Amino acid sequence: MSQWYPIMLKVEGRKCVVIGGGSVAQRKTAGLLEANAIVEVISPRVTPKLLEWAETGRLRIREREAQESDIEGAILVFAATDRPEINKWVAEVAEKRAIPVNVADDGDEGDFLVPAVLRRGKLVLTASASGAGPALASRIVKELADQYGPEYKENIEALKAIRAIVKAEVSDLSDRRALLQAAVTDEALEEWRSTDWIQDKDRLIARLRQRLHDRRDT
Repeated sequence: MSQWYPIMLKVEGRKCVVIGGGSVAQRKTAGLLEANAIVEVISPRVTPKLLEWAETGRLRIREREAQESDIEGAILVFAATDRPEINKWVAEVAEKRAIPVNVADDGDEGDFLVPAVLRRGKLVLTASASGAGPALASRIVKELADQYGPEYKENIEALKAIRAIVKAEVSDLSDRRALLQAAVTDEALEEWRSTDWIQDKDRLIARLRQRLHDRRDT
């Protein structure tokens, strides 16, 4: 089995092509839409949900069999039909054009895998069993959903603002790193949600230093 290198990829505003129109293709498409990709779905038949997304302008559907020219200009291709021979052909066509391809029915035949994903705003948690056990990856993500609830969307927004302030106000890199580590404890995250610290930069830095001092004393 292949060894995979994990990566977060920016697809916003870039063309991604999904070959297939069933439930697997719908799941791949949903993830791409969450990441604001420009999505084209190629299939003679598509699910009602895919058709609904197309009718509301979220994606484009070509209701026919795939052609080699369909993947021109794409940064990612997904072979997601229920016909292994078609998926293999898609992989070969993508390889000729050096376009990374995901093969739904045989991950090792493609260039990348799509992990199970949990999104909390800009917090993205993923799990993968490298194609060996997608059900296990899904179970792990459900467990993560219990641990990292909807409040983490707010946490991430607060931390984004805090990080910008610390970078602007603290020049020493080791000091900066220590303060940002003090900002992500469970107690600190709860505090940022309950108090508008980011409106007062000096007060925020002072509070971070106090938290850092308290951590070192324990």
